[in-house]
Amino acid sequence: MLIVIQARTNSKRFYNKSMYEIFGKPVIWWVIQSVKQAKFSKKIVIATSINKSDDRLYNYLKKMNMLVFRGSLNNVAERLKSVAEYFKFKFFIRICADSPLIDGRIIDKVILLYKKNKKNVDIITNTFPKKTFPKGMSVELIKTSILKDNIKKMSRDEKEHVTKFFYKNYKKFKIITLKNKNKISNNQKKFSLALDNVEDIQRIKKKLLKKFKI
Repeated sequence: MLIVIQARTNSKRFYNKSMYEIFGKPVIWWVIQSVKQAKFSKKIVIATSINKSDDRLYNYLKKMNMLVFRGSLNNVAERLKSVAEYFKFKFFIRICADSPLIDGRIIDKVILLYKKNKKNVDIITNTFPKKTFPKGMSVELIKTSILKDNIKKMSRDEKEHVTKFFYKNYKKFKIITLKNKNKISNNQKKFSLALDNVEDIQRIKKKLLKKFKI
């Protein structure tokens, strides 16, 4: 399975977030380590932009001997489609680089659903029609051909957020939802495990200490 981590450094809320160091390692390193905890065989590629602002990220990942693909900054749908086509995968999993705590077990569950339904599915998601997992635990499996066939129909915003178009037009696509079997309280729903702002750093640090037993 191809797992694509989409990353860029020009976030307005937290500039250069992917390269911000936590315990001596940049955030993107923690995202990669968390993805590697998934048990199924996988090829991990980081998809970043061709913009100069992402040169530092690109150079770091190459030094890590990671697979890196560079494409459009804002047309993320085109960037992800190009990655999947380049590596010749009919399906791929999309992970955002603001998810250093992403749970490999969720990735494995999505892959299992794919194995059972691959002849009759376009998207497998744990975010639609509503999120039953905390923010920062989003996993989406996308059929490469549906991106190729629909990019021209997407608005600028939909090209940046990729799956928004498919969820908006959900009746036209075969979408399978992975639901969290554990009940989440209203307080937990508000509790984010994503790294969106500088204010999230201390909470993320505590969770990383526990997750990786540092």
